[in-house]
Amino acid sequence: MRVLRWASVPRRLIFVTVAAAGALAALMATQHADSLHEFSLQSLIAPKHPEPISGVASIIDGDTIEVHGQRIRFNGIDAPESRQYCDDARGVEYPCGRRSAEALDSFLAASRPVQCTFVTWDRYHRFVGDRRRADGASVAAWMVEHGQALDWPRYSNGAYAAQQAKAEAAKVGLWVGKFEAPWDWRASHADGAAPASRPLGIISRKLVAQSGYSCEPRRTCKQISSCDEAQWYLQNCSWGGKLDRDSDGVACETLC
Repeated sequence: MRVLRWASVPRRLIFVTVAAAGALAALMATQHADSLHEFSLQSLIAPKHPEPISGVASIIDGDTIEVHGQRIRFNGIDAPESRQYCDDARGVEYPCGRRSAEALDSFLAASRPVQCTFVTWDRYHRFVGDRRRADGASVAAWMVEHGQALDWPRYSNGAYAAQQAKAEAAKVGLWVGKFEAPWDWRASHADGAAPASRPLGIISRKLVAQSGYSCEPRRTCKQISSCDEAQWYLQNCSWGGKLDRDSDGVACETLC
């Protein structure tokens, strides 16, 4: 019966119907492909927003750490550079950059791991973010409140101004003596403008270089056998400054 019904339908009508259905299917497929292409293109063009990073940090300096190979800078604060010196209450120079890094290392070690929430990328392609210890304490706020870093109004909009005022009033950290703001220090030291390229050798953490040198245990010039070894300690270990008594950049001059 069905065969007879189809047989009674004109072939031209069947052809037109099939052609129309095919055209509609092709149009829908094209539109779907265009939407997929647009979605794919947007996903490529849209800026990537990294997920929060959590882990044990290696200290680069007082405002920069490294977690799982990702260099991360603190948002809104600026700490002394690793090669920066400041004056203490007696007017004696001390390595405030290394002191800041040591303070950061001790603070983070008290409650690990640290968690970093992304804010932006800086001009050195570093992840800039807000960080908290495992116990929820704000790392940036602690550094400023204890005088180990400064509120950086250019980027913070005064977020840590209260902590800085408290540190200045208590004369702790940098505020115990005289210092140059890190951003001014970098401006006057062209070779110090770029960020540190490797983690500092904090005493509480073993750091072994490809050369085999290690920041543990502490050493004196009498325990060092070569100029290269002495220079490595000076550049990589928090206690290395004591090997350069005249602050001329040369450690254990009897060896060098």
